[in-house]
Amino acid sequence: MAVASVWGTIGGALSAGYFALTLPDVSTLGAERRRPTISLLAADGSILETHGDLYGETLTFDELPPHLINAVIATEDRRFYTHPGMDVIGLARAMVANVKAGRIVQGGSTLTQQLAKNLFLTPERTLGRKVREVMLALWLERKFSKQEILELYLNRVYLGAGTYGADGAARRYFGISARKLSLPQSAMLAGLMKAPTRFAPTRNLKRSHRRTAQVLDNMVAAGQLSAAAARQAKAQPAHPHKMASAPDRRYFTHWVLERLPDFVAVGHQDLTVVTTLDPGLQSRAEKGIKTALARDGERLAVGQGALIAMRSTGQVQAMVGGRSYQVSQFNRATQARRQPGSAFKVFVYLTAFERGLGPETVMRDSALTLGDWRPRNYKRTFVGETTLRNAFAQSINTVAVKVSERAGRRHVIATAERLGITSPLPPHPSVALGTASVSLLELTSAYAVFANNGLGVMAHGISEVRDGEGTVLYRRSGSGPGPLVAPLHIRQMTDLLRTAVESGTGKAARIDRPVAGKTGTSQKHRDGWFMGYTADYV
Repeated sequence: MAVASVWGTIGGALSAGYFALTLPDVSTLGAERRRPTISLLAADGSILETHGDLYGETLTFDELPPHLINAVIATEDRRFYTHPGMDVIGLARAMVANVKAGRIVQGGSTLTQQLAKNLFLTPERTLGRKVREVMLALWLERKFSKQEILELYLNRVYLGAGTYGADGAARRYFGISARKLSLPQSAMLAGLMKAPTRFAPTRNLKRSHRRTAQVLDNMVAAGQLSAAAARQAKAQPAHPHKMASAPDRRYFTHWVLERLPDFVAVGHQDLTVVTTLDPGLQSRAEKGIKTALARDGERLAVGQGALIAMRSTGQVQAMVGGRSYQVSQFNRATQARRQPGSAFKVFVYLTAFERGLGPETVMRDSALTLGDWRPRNYKRTFVGETTLRNAFAQSINTVAVKVSERAGRRHVIATAERLGITSPLPPHPSVALGTASVSLLELTSAYAVFANNGLGVMAHGISEVRDGEGTVLYRRSGSGPGPLVAPLHIRQMTDLLRTAVESGTGKAARIDRPVAGKTGTSQKHRDGWFMGYTADYV
């Protein structure tokens, strides 16, 4: 017996020594093992999209909401403040429950053990890893206070959707700092710890609310919350902010990501990209496209639509590249090249004004033949003599072609290129009628010159880029290409564009404020355009 006892003691010591030798280097405690993160923020600071792992801010214990801490302890480790790192009672209860169920229904790991696993160990399920987990938990309890352990845990725990830590999850799901979490929001985050993907509110909101209710009941059972407060929290459940579950914003975010390497090196450091997107305007733009397609799509045999809204200085504040990003990732706002039809005529008339004509210049609407090509008006009729203002407002094709030929087609093309058109523009007589294909983005940028008092405009979606330490790597500055159109000609063009909306082909765009704009219809009515601007937006 004595010999067996000695050998047992030696065996236990050797086993303990082996597991101690195979423990990871605890000096790596502060190191974060993760991919570089790119966080895209809307103009108001809310998160649009995260690539890589999102950590948010590292918050101190005092900065974390007490109801978040209470929710986590009540649900994950109710004896946290009394055990030394391993909860023997909790482990025994979990073993009994698992044996009765014939499967694993409860875990016996304490918060400290979970922290040890998150910091140092792999997810493998072996006896050796479990022993190391317990030893590391005991070491953590000796090294750190309970508050410090909670602080470490709540800044590192995975909470789904690529987010780590309470602040990262609060920003991802609710668009706020974890400092501002309400009780229902805190309970929802605490409920994610058991199964982050399964209970994520962006995946299944009803399931997430049921899990949140369980967490609130746990808080009542632990004496951390009154039954009345729990009922009130259940009656006002948390909801993820709209942009957290709005896939169509990806038309914009992917356009931004494509442009990002033009400004900073990507892939080696954390980046926070502040964009120009206005979430409210973006939501209205998406709704507008869907409503128009649902109302008129079948009647007009139209299956897709696109929209860009930007400030006159080029900040893109809304972008819709199609009916549904989930169905089609092709961005019709930036990638599609389509014939703009009469929306191209602004370049024809601007060129004419710059070469001596004016809105009151009179030209004859009559049949015209250029080689084997004969332009036709939409109504197949002619009005005879008319001013350029009226010809533009009524979108008379023959007059536009005559104006183009008089001003010079190559001059018209040069004007379009000066204002920002980069797509090829063949010098055919029909170029005056918008037969050359362009993108919505470049045509919107060109129209913005009129709204920007003749100053050149570069469409952009990035305002600022910061590294993980908050250092500004890039900040949008400067005024763009400078003056491109003289003030007189800007006034003339705005006069024509307002007339087109007030009494011409763009009457459907009239609202309770001045609008300047132009419609365009491509050959065989394949595409319909409206390009316009107010004092606020292009």
